[in-house]
Amino acid sequence: MAAARDLRAMEMAGDDDAVELAKRHLVQPWPYAGSVGNEARALIGEGDGIYITDVTGKRLIDGPAGMWCINVGHRREELARVMYDQAMMLSYNTPWYTMNAPSAELAKRIADHAPGDLSHTFFTTGGSSAVETALRFMQFYNNVRGRPEKKLILSRGGAYHGSTYLSASLNGRPRDRDWMDGADHLVVKLSSPDPFRRPKGMSIADFCDFLVDQFRDTVARVGPEKIGAFVGEPVQASGGVVVPPDGYLKRIREICRDNDILYVSDEVVTGFGRLGHVFASGDVFGIDPDMITFAKGVTSGYFPLGGVIISERLLQEMRRSNHPDAMFGHGLTYTSHPIGCAVALKNLDILEDSVLAHTREVAPYFQAQLKTLEDLPLVGEVRGMGLMGCVECVADRESKDPLQLDKDVGKRIDAHCHELGLLVRPLINMCVMSPPLIITREQIDDMVAILREGISRTMDDLRKEGVWQG
Repeated sequence: MAAARDLRAMEMAGDDDAVELAKRHLVQPWPYAGSVGNEARALIGEGDGIYITDVTGKRLIDGPAGMWCINVGHRREELARVMYDQAMMLSYNTPWYTMNAPSAELAKRIADHAPGDLSHTFFTTGGSSAVETALRFMQFYNNVRGRPEKKLILSRGGAYHGSTYLSASLNGRPRDRDWMDGADHLVVKLSSPDPFRRPKGMSIADFCDFLVDQFRDTVARVGPEKIGAFVGEPVQASGGVVVPPDGYLKRIREICRDNDILYVSDEVVTGFGRLGHVFASGDVFGIDPDMITFAKGVTSGYFPLGGVIISERLLQEMRRSNHPDAMFGHGLTYTSHPIGCAVALKNLDILEDSVLAHTREVAPYFQAQLKTLEDLPLVGEVRGMGLMGCVECVADRESKDPLQLDKDVGKRIDAHCHELGLLVRPLINMCVMSPPLIITREQIDDMVAILREGISRTMDDLRKEGVWQG
């Protein structure tokens, strides 16, 4: 403990240096042109359980769990020990012509949890590379089967699938693609499955029918012989925790199956416990995709790792093809990294032991407590599932318009909450919450109380500025 205190004292002494070094040398993700390469963001010193501590020593509830990923909480000694032990045994091996035992064992355990005939895993370094791998595999699969024209990808408004060139081309969130290029010729966009934004006067059941009809009509118009895959998150995470209408995903899955379109379920966020199960596709939504992508919670953020689980049927079809010499020319230096896979195995032990059951037990309370915030005039809707939640703020509940004069109201709420002891994930006019899965009911109460106060203070600010009257 004394050594840890001494280390933290050294870190605190260097905090000012870190800020200056960041401004001089560090390029942050998702920067604006006006501040790129000259920006320092909130400096975090340490984490413990569901809490993090910032540079001032303020203790904060980690509302976003890092980035949807610190599922078993910060400072798990057993995960740190696994990293050390594996590094001392084997720190790395080339995946091109060698392999390691942790990756083979992890692939087997993942297959045990996966729905349908998903049986084989290709490991990547994160979610973006997992989605990129799934899409490149789809292209390879159709080339081997003699269908080089079957390459188009169906995606949806509000979607987020990554930051690599091909995966980012699928994104459908506001502002993601305003200044960025993409493979637009390969992507066909569909409507967001957001019931809150459905046409006025339309029931949710009718909205589901509308979405399914649009999907079916799009397949017919574009031609199933040209469409290789549909990629969809079971719950659109960074799009604002959009939970689709009941039965929607099953009906889309059937259309894909009928038209030989590969269904790729993007579980980078929902996988490994966020909805109380290792995978939500089968256990929560009752679907059996052709591929599932995952990352984030697979190691609880302790090591960069992701992957794509592939249907046994697809692999058998390629093995039976007339092109046994066709090479899937895709791989990463850190594919099947032994340290990452070892950490994932221990993380899976922790999830299976108690965390998944705890998540299922506490999730209804989490959703009910968040829902109480709907009595605030600025809040248009609170929605979510499992330990995912979104508070969407609107200027007018009738029109459901976000604040036209303050598109960054989420950042205002986050600033107030930070002062009060809670880190929030602000998304334009939304606040997204996805705390570590080990959160207790008492800690949920604390989180919601701070969020209520942060929104209330923001309402006061907007009234004073004449931006909004409520």
